[in-house]
Amino acid sequence: MDYFKDLLELLQLELTYDRQQHQSLLLERGVNARKSLGVSWYPIQITNSELGRGDYLTLTIHKTTDLENSHKFRFGMPVSLFSNHNPHEDRISGTIAFVSQYLMRVSFRTDDLPEWSRKGKLGIDLLFDENSYREMTGALVEAESRAIDKDNGQLIRQLIGIEPLRVGSQNTFYENTALNLSQNSAVRQVLAEGPLTILHGPPGTGKTTTLISAIYELIQRTGQQVLVVAPSNTAVDVLSERLDLIGLNVLRIGNPVKISDHLMELTLDEKANKHPAYREVKVLGKQARAYTDMAHKYKRNFGRSEYEQRKALLNEARKIRKEIDRIQDYVTEDILNKAQVITATLVGANNPYIKDRYYKTVIIDEAAQALEPACWIPILKADHLILAGDHCQLPPTVKSSQGRSNALFHTLFEKLIKLYPEAVSFLDTQYRMNSQIMAYPSTVLYQGMLKAAPSVSQWTLQGDSQPIIFIDTAGAGYEESEADDTLLNREEALFLKSHLSELLSQCRDLHRDAVLPDVGVITPYRGQATLLKDMLAEINNKDFGSLQITTIDGFQGQEKDIIYISLVRSNSDQAIGFLSDIRRMNVALTRARKKIVVIGDSATIGAHPFYKGFLTYVESVGGYHSVWEWGSL
Repeated sequence: MDYFKDLLELLQLELTYDRQQHQSLLLERGVNARKSLGVSWYPIQITNSELGRGDYLTLTIHKTTDLENSHKFRFGMPVSLFSNHNPHEDRISGTIAFVSQYLMRVSFRTDDLPEWSRKGKLGIDLLFDENSYREMTGALVEAESRAIDKDNGQLIRQLIGIEPLRVGSQNTFYENTALNLSQNSAVRQVLAEGPLTILHGPPGTGKTTTLISAIYELIQRTGQQVLVVAPSNTAVDVLSERLDLIGLNVLRIGNPVKISDHLMELTLDEKANKHPAYREVKVLGKQARAYTDMAHKYKRNFGRSEYEQRKALLNEARKIRKEIDRIQDYVTEDILNKAQVITATLVGANNPYIKDRYYKTVIIDEAAQALEPACWIPILKADHLILAGDHCQLPPTVKSSQGRSNALFHTLFEKLIKLYPEAVSFLDTQYRMNSQIMAYPSTVLYQGMLKAAPSVSQWTLQGDSQPIIFIDTAGAGYEESEADDTLLNREEALFLKSHLSELLSQCRDLHRDAVLPDVGVITPYRGQATLLKDMLAEINNKDFGSLQITTIDGFQGQEKDIIYISLVRSNSDQAIGFLSDIRRMNVALTRARKKIVVIGDSATIGAHPFYKGFLTYVESVGGYHSVWEWGSL
C-alpha cells in the first residue's frame, strides 16, 4: 500500500542520516566533547554488580563529575562500557535498565566483565539507538498488512482515508462544573462510541486538564484499562503524575525523566518491590548472590576440582535465578492487570512487558509533535483512538529535514484534522494571556475562534498599559553574526538587557513587598540564548521573581508573567531562517501572561506575511516602538 511504503521510505532516510550523525560523533570527537554533548559519562564508578534475569550481568554505575549537566541517556537505550586506555578496542555493549541524573543500571549479556575493566579509566558511551527505528518500521509493516485485512484493518483504513469514518454522537450525558463548555463537549466526544476523537488544544486552553477528566470518566464508566502515550518522557511524566493525583492506579512504563519519589512509585520496579510476593524474591536473590560471589573467588588458573566446584556454584545460582524469574513474572502480570492506566512513550508502547497487550482505548497526547511512524506503534493496539495536541505549535523533530524527509513534519494529527473536521473538539477558551497578547495568534492561526477567559483577558503588570510591544531595531546597525553553526546578535542582546533591567526596576518600585513577576527570555537561536545567559547572569541572581533564558523549543509548554523575545535576524537579504516557521513563533508569542516584548528588525522580517501582519497588529494597539526612543545607541 503506497501510504505506508512512502512512510517507510521517509523513515529510512531519517534512519540513515541519524546513524551517520551519531557514528561521526563517536568517531570524530574526544571524550570531553562527547561529555559536553550529553552522550558520554566519564569517568565513572561501578558500585554494584549482580546477575539479573536471564543471567545478564547488571552493573550500577555512578557519574563522578559534571553532576549538574544534562544527558541524553534514556531507559532501554544501547550503551558501550569502554576503557580510556584503549577506547576503540576495549568495549562491551549493554542496555540501560534504569537511569537518573547521575546513576545508571546497565544490563550486559555476560556473567562476568572482561579483564580490561579492572584497570580503571572507565566510561559509558551512548550508542546509536536502532531499537526505536526497528519498532517504527515494524509498526508500519504491520499496519500495511492489516490494512488489507477485511476483518481487522477497519480503523487503519479509516485513519488513512480509504474508508469512511463514523464520528460518535454526543448523546452521553457529562457535565463537570470545573470545566468550560468546550472542555465538557470534548469529554463527551471522548465518551462517544466513534473510533476517533481529536482534541485540539491551543495554548493555555487546559488541554491536559480536559484530557485527564476524560480519562477518569472513561475508566469510571467502562472499567477498561487505558493506554496513554506521548512522544517525550517529559510529557508522559506530566500525565502520569496528574492521573495518579486524581486517584487512578497508574503504571509508568520506562524510567521517568523527572526523578521524584512520587513518580518513581508509579514504575514497575517500585510497584514490584512493594508487592507481597516480592519478599521471597529478595530472600532468593541474596542466596543467588552468595553462590555467585563464592564462584567468582576462584581465579583464572585453577585445577579440575576447583573448576567443578565453580561450575556447581554457578549452576546453583542459575536454578535460584529461574525461580526468581518465575515469581517476577507472576508479580509483573499481577501489577499489569490491576493498573487502570498504563503510561509510556510512543516507542515504549512496545516495551517487552506490554508489547502484546491490547486496549479498547489508546490516547496519544502531544500528537502534533509526534513522528507519524511512531504513532502507529500504539495505534495498532487500539479500537478507539484519541489524539490530543495543537498542530499550530512546534512540529516533531526531524533530524535529516532535507528534501523528501521534510514530509515527516506533516503529522498524522495534522492529516486527520483536515480529513475529519467533524471529529475535532476545539478548546476555545484560554486561561493564560491578556486578550491583546492572544489576539494576533488567534486571528492568524485559529481563525479568530480563541477567546480569553474573563479572569485573564485584562490582566497586566501593575501600572502597565501596554501588554504587547514590538521594539524595532531597523537602521540601528544591530547586525546578526554567525558563530559555531548558530546565530547571535550582540547589540540586540545588550539592548534587551538594558530594557529588561529598566522594567524590573520599575516592577520593584511598584510591587514593594508583593510577589514580583517572573520572566522568560526566549530566542530561536541557541547562540543568542547562550549569549543572553552570560549577559543576564547578574540580573538572574537578583531577587525579583525568577528568570529563565532558553530557546523557543526549550520553552514549549511553559509560561511567565513577562516574556522577552529576541528575534536575532538583521541582514540586508531579508533572510529569516527559523523565523519562517510560524508554528515556532506561535509558541513564542503565546508564553506571556501579562506582558510580551518582541525585539527585532522590521526591515529584515517585514517582507514575510506573518510578520508584516504582526507589525500592523502591534501598531494598531499602540505597541510599536523604535529602539531610537531609548536614547543613544
